[in-house]
Amino acid sequence: MNAIDFGTLAERYRKELYDSVLPFWLDKSQDREFGGYFTCLNRDGSVFDTDKFVWLQGREVWLFAMLYNQVEKNPAWLACAEQGARFLEKYGHDGNYDFYFSLTREGKPIIAPYNIFSNTFACMAFAQLAVATGNAHYADVARKTFDRILARRSNPKGRWLKAVPGTRPMKDFALPMIICNMALEIEPIIEDKSLLDKTIDEALHEVFDVFYQPDLGVMVENLAPDGSLIDCFEGRRINPGHDLEALWFMMNLGLRLHRQDIIDKSMGIALRVIDYGWDKEYGGIFYFMDRKGYPTQELEWDQKLWWVHLESAIAMIKGYQLTGNEKALEWFLKLDDYLWKNFRDPEYPEWFGYLNRRGEVLLPLKGGKWKGCFHVPRGLYQIGTILQDIADRKNNA
Repeated sequence: MNAIDFGTLAERYRKELYDSVLPFWLDKSQDREFGGYFTCLNRDGSVFDTDKFVWLQGREVWLFAMLYNQVEKNPAWLACAEQGARFLEKYGHDGNYDFYFSLTREGKPIIAPYNIFSNTFACMAFAQLAVATGNAHYADVARKTFDRILARRSNPKGRWLKAVPGTRPMKDFALPMIICNMALEIEPIIEDKSLLDKTIDEALHEVFDVFYQPDLGVMVENLAPDGSLIDCFEGRRINPGHDLEALWFMMNLGLRLHRQDIIDKSMGIALRVIDYGWDKEYGGIFYFMDRKGYPTQELEWDQKLWWVHLESAIAMIKGYQLTGNEKALEWFLKLDDYLWKNFRDPEYPEWFGYLNRRGEVLLPLKGGKWKGCFHVPRGLYQIGTILQDIADRKNNA
């Protein structure tokens, strides 16, 4: 492999983040009349729908509060996070800290709080904002929301579950995956460290010992409550992007616990997952796959999505940073090439989210119901920071 200028690579990611992507969201997404954020944004940033999706509101609060905490005390970032948090607290939940899925522009609830991920991102948002401001009230909101997440964990959708109880009960991979990340996010404001440690241990067990299938080399998205495989559409579903995102969360937990074995195990699985999920014909990573190779029920199975490739790139460069595995570096460089050629918009700020299998832009939007101010800026920040750390260590070696 030719010598790589990690410092130049890092600067490319930093410049894209600070000169293009963050200004886009600060300028285009803030609703300066009613508060909160617009996320349904055309290619040029113009608003095409004013409904507000609560998990994306929480993600944007989190993103700007996190950057304020980790990068610089930029007052514009903090102001953006705080105005979003005020809207989120006033209108976003039902009074019991279960957060709705969507609201009107003014803040009236549209869709009930069936989706526990509205809670998880609100929890992360208020925790980061508590650190940024020192405001005990924000910490209290985060703790109350965390309590609701733990209370709902065994039955996340509650009375909004569509399935008939008892016929085919399932648990999904997404919840333990996100709890692994959320645990580290909220650690500074959680007083009961034993509860946090227990939550981390349970999530690690679920990811590595329950959902990971060693014979396949990947995690499955759904299992029976006893951990057994289910032979149905949902039970055969594999989402390689979810796996790889979870695995860099696992690496962070390995750092937090001083457990190199967790990091090494995560790296090994990540290499199996990306090889499994890579489209050998057109490049890029499939969105959904079937563990038996059957047709999927998701018609978008072969689309190439922004978050899948950014999270995979984080996993690979973090894995290289923490283990020195050259295969991880090779995969990162392949992903880096794919990202910048296919997802970056050469004419307007922010990145495309949805490509077809061949890597051509399918939807030119910059934000919508599912894409907001999160994966692109978080990915650029994470990758740029890791690349700079690698560059500094090599320069000081």
